[in-house]
Amino acid sequence: MTASRSLRPSRPFDLRSTLSPLRHGRGDPTVRLGGRSQPELWRATRTPGGPATTCLTVEPADRSVTLQAWGPGADWCLDGLPGLIGEGAGDGALSGHPVVDELARRFPGTRIGRSRAVFEALVPAVLEQKVIGLDAFRSYAALVRRLGEPAPGPVPPDGRPLVLPPAPAAWAAAPVWVFHRCGVERKRADTVRRAAGYAARFEELVALPLAAARPRLTALPGIGPWTAAEVARVALGDVDAVSVGDYHLPHQVAWALAGEPRADDARMLELLAPWVGQRARVVRLVEIGAPTPPRYGPRLPLSRIAAL
Repeated sequence: MTASRSLRPSRPFDLRSTLSPLRHGRGDPTVRLGGRSQPELWRATRTPGGPATTCLTVEPADRSVTLQAWGPGADWCLDGLPGLIGEGAGDGALSGHPVVDELARRFPGTRIGRSRAVFEALVPAVLEQKVIGLDAFRSYAALVRRLGEPAPGPVPPDGRPLVLPPAPAAWAAAPVWVFHRCGVERKRADTVRRAAGYAARFEELVALPLAAARPRLTALPGIGPWTAAEVARVALGDVDAVSVGDYHLPHQVAWALAGEPRADDARMLELLAPWVGQRARVVRLVEIGAPTPPRYGPRLPLSRIAAL
């Protein structure tokens, strides 16, 4: 049985730029993101009411957004539709810098969504610590396929079934060698397994003010400011989250806003200071629309932990 809910956003909404952070690489088996010509997002998730599959579409004629949902958690997903698409979050105008003004003009529908799935956002963020993105994406996809379950509801139009993110109990019970074979060393594996034991506590953060939720995200060993910011932005809709400690982000921000090819976290925060309270929105615009800084030196090679 299909449940459905629709709304017309109060301001422009772009599905891809707003919700692509829910997908961790093109091979993510929990998420399927359509192209520009087919603006839709299929997603398998776990909710307080049980597992669910959702499909979010945008009607080109009137720009209305429709969410269809299947499974025991369908109603919970439908109730979260406004937050998922960033309705009412970060409505203030972004101005004061010609680059930001231009990016806001070019990408008016880019928002910061709120998935309310804290633990689901936490696991891939931990796997992305201190490694290049392709490595982390490959590891996450392999672990989900190994530990996850078939998602409820229909198969997306591309014919590839979605997979539910593994339940916290499955993450907690997975031996280290499973992570190792998927390219994850013991340190990150132990952080994921430890966090799984506190999954219910992490989900409680959805009901807290952001000022109270942020410090609780870093209370567990292995979860630092970078990981907390990544989770707060995706799961809690934190429009001011800045991922301090990111290898590339300071360079991106400095190149876009000051023409400086290299920068550290302090310089990045200095450049973002005019938008305190809305910094995640500025960072997102830079990520999707600003030129990348010049590269110096060779790219990091993909790691092969399982082959060691």
